[in-house]
Amino acid sequence: MLPPELPPLPALTRAEGELIDRYLEVVDLLGRINPARGDSTYSGLRAAQALVGKSAELRDALTLMHQRGESELHQETLTRALRVLDGERRARLVTVPPPPPS
Repeated sequence: MLPPELPPLPALTRAEGELIDRYLEVVDLLGRINPARGDSTYSGLRAAQALVGKSAELRDALTLMHQRGESELHQETLTRALRVLDGERRARLVTVPPPPPS
């Protein structure tokens, strides 16, 4: 049996697509660095080193949007794109996990 089909991504400009992709890459790296969820310093170190480049790429995506006159973020559309790309689960890895049940 095939897995359920994901909803389609909303229509995004190329710059918005870059913004979403770079943002999620940064979130993924922050999740790997999170000391409450990580399991080794080496993994966290590698993620922190990669974060420098990925955050520069995120900055460049936002700069490009601004230079093209895309001065507003269309939150509803970008939120839908983040949800389709599993952004909620990925962002949860950046937070402190809930305490274990007592």
